[in-house]
Amino acid sequence: MRNALGLMLASVVAAVVIAAGGWFYYSSRADQAAPKTVAARAADQLSAQAKLAARDDVETTAALVGKPAAPAPAPAPAMPVQQKSTCANPNALGVSRVVEIDSTGGPGFGFDHFKQFDFLTDKEVVLTFDDGPWPVNTPAVLKALADECTKGLFFSVGKHATYHPEILRQVLAQGHTVGAHTWSHVNLNGKKMTEQMAKDEVEKGFSAVRFALGTNPAPFFRFPQLQHNPAMVSYFGTRNVAMFSTDIDSFDFRKGATPEKIIETVMTRLDKLGKGIILMHDFQKHTGEAMPALLARLKAGGYKIVQMKAKTTFQTLPEYDEALLKDLKVPTSSARPIGSVVQTVSQ
Repeated sequence: MRNALGLMLASVVAAVVIAAGGWFYYSSRADQAAPKTVAARAADQLSAQAKLAARDDVETTAALVGKPAAPAPAPAPAMPVQQKSTCANPNALGVSRVVEIDSTGGPGFGFDHFKQFDFLTDKEVVLTFDDGPWPVNTPAVLKALADECTKGLFFSVGKHATYHPEILRQVLAQGHTVGAHTWSHVNLNGKKMTEQMAKDEVEKGFSAVRFALGTNPAPFFRFPQLQHNPAMVSYFGTRNVAMFSTDIDSFDFRKGATPEKIIETVMTRLDKLGKGIILMHDFQKHTGEAMPALLARLKAGGYKIVQMKAKTTFQTLPEYDEALLKDLKVPTSSARPIGSVVQTVSQ
């Protein structure tokens, strides 16, 4: 009897298990085969897309870490433009664009002597100033430029830089580019000028500008009187210094020059050429006086100012830095470590 009862109980349990398994199997199959609503299908599609996107993110990250992809060619960076919001004059002439110069190999600019780099477009001008810094005159030029929120390129004479370093620092502080114009403004193409003398004039001039600024100047140079010494042209190639001539000479240094004559000289030539590098002198009194009206004429004529900056700074030579400091009788501090100067011998 007990055997029969146990057999019946086992049969019942087996039947329940088989029924449950079959229900689970057919229920899941029915769920898979059952038609879904539009909303359900859309939800499933979004879920699948999310999983795919997540997988793609992981694969991309892994690729960047494990094997960097070849970089795509980068677009040319837009030249920074002077923001009007930083200028108190809403109608200022401003700066239309800034160009960065790679001075490697000593490129030349200004069509009076160099014909290779025609980078200015129609109605673009570069304002350049020689022979400063000088009291009254350079500050007058700086004020006129600041009033119009525009920028220039200054070629400083080394001696003048040591006379008035505070003025040259003001030039740099106002965002202008500062290069060099020899130590004493001597003609480097003179009959008695040796190659070593010319080199000394150039290098000492750069050292003096660096001393005045407290930092390295731009590797930009203009020959005094635009007298291009062939040996020095080659030398600048080895020193990676860009050389500047001009397109438009203001002749503001001539006897009898007046602000009105300076303006007419510049504008007559500029209107004929349509663009160019303008040569002026912040050393000259009449130039500072002419600047406000000249800038107004440029603006009225639809001309735009381009600022030239250097990609790198000029590295002066230590021997010329030291010679300059010696000539100026500037006290120098020892570069020796304190341990080699002061030692405790007894306590």
